[in-house]
Amino acid sequence: MKRQFAFIACLAALFAWAPAQAQELKFATQNPKGHPLVTGMEKFAEIVAAKSGGRLKVNLFPGGVLGGDQANVSALQGGTLEIVVLNSGILASQVKEFGVYDFPFMFANPKEADAVVDGPFGKMMHDKLEAKGIVGLAYWELGFRDITNSRRPINKVDDIAGLKLRVIPNAINVDWVKALGANPTPLPFPELYAALDQKAIDGQENPPTVISANKFYEVQKHIVLSHHQYNPQSLIFSKKVWDALSEANRKILADAGVEAGKYQRQVSREAAGTALETLKKNGMQVTELSAAELAKFREAMKPVIARHSEIVGAETVGALQAELTKLRK
Repeated sequence: MKRQFAFIACLAALFAWAPAQAQELKFATQNPKGHPLVTGMEKFAEIVAAKSGGRLKVNLFPGGVLGGDQANVSALQGGTLEIVVLNSGILASQVKEFGVYDFPFMFANPKEADAVVDGPFGKMMHDKLEAKGIVGLAYWELGFRDITNSRRPINKVDDIAGLKLRVIPNAINVDWVKALGANPTPLPFPELYAALDQKAIDGQENPPTVISANKFYEVQKHIVLSHHQYNPQSLIFSKKVWDALSEANRKILADAGVEAGKYQRQVSREAAGTALETLKKNGMQVTELSAAELAKFREAMKPVIARHSEIVGAETVGALQAELTKLRK
């Protein structure tokens, strides 16, 4: 009997010293493995594992395997999905002010965008998400968007008219495509390749890194370097899960989001040029708009921006424009 008690005591001691099981966190995105956003996710998971001593484990779900962005946001709010990275503008369905991130020709370059989203304006915007059950951790990037299609080269703005283009499912993207005389088709990203392949739509618009990583060059012939929109990406966390975490674990996740974001942006910017070369090598024809045509494009966007400024709210638009004015002095 004494031996039995001694054995039980030894077992108890072993279990007391055994490391606690890691808390697992699911992290989803629409982009496939190999895309700079997924490279950023991998870096985030690595940093979290190292800083938590293995207490936190981030499992990655790239390629839209857990559904489209809106489905992921709903799952995050419900606490069944912990982390998502997505276009900040998509969050306009939760907080209307996020529509400002989809304004055409808002940012002149990535450095300008970094300064705005990493500063007081970006924090103010992410703070608005808490009431919707979402915690904004950091901003990453997708980059500048360009237009592709399977029908014809785009050498001037009028060439866009009549094309059936997939857009991110929100109002401003529908409106700017309409303003060019094209036919907008809102579609979740995981459905895009099949729609292009089946010729249900003529084209789409995304940064070259997305076009390359998703092999859209297999179903698209032409790309115009329109750079009509810059997409910050919001790294968001489920508030339901966040509130149950220790202060130490919250800090690890927040710090990892910022650190991985700096790395991700660098990777994204280095990949942009390489991606364009990949598209050319795979047969895509590249065109650029002249300065006069770009000015025409910008002019066509002014009524769209004015209309959506009323929807987003004058205070938010004014705050963003004030930040940009300071940076451009």
